[in-house]
Amino acid sequence: MKTYKAKDLLDERYGKKGSESREKFRESAYSYYFGEIIRNRRKELKMSQERLAEVVGKKRPYISRIENGEDVRISNLLLVANALDLTIQLTTK
Repeated sequence: MKTYKAKDLLDERYGKKGSESREKFRESAYSYYFGEIIRNRRKELKMSQERLAEVVGKKRPYISRIENGEDVRISNLLLVANALDLTIQLTTK
């Protein structure tokens, strides 16, 4: 049985680090990850998508898109995070 390194699998499936296809994958993965955090926190607070949408001044389908990783803009992520009592921290490398 052959052992694979995660880096090699990512390189094979999505292209080398820095390539356009790898960056698209990375962006999609982050959007999915943020969406999962938003969904889990909303459910933890027993808040409906409709209620969250009202709090942030958006429509329910928009919240659904965020949770599905389809539409995550920083400005809107901040609005939603604030409504869910989450913080976003930026740090230097």
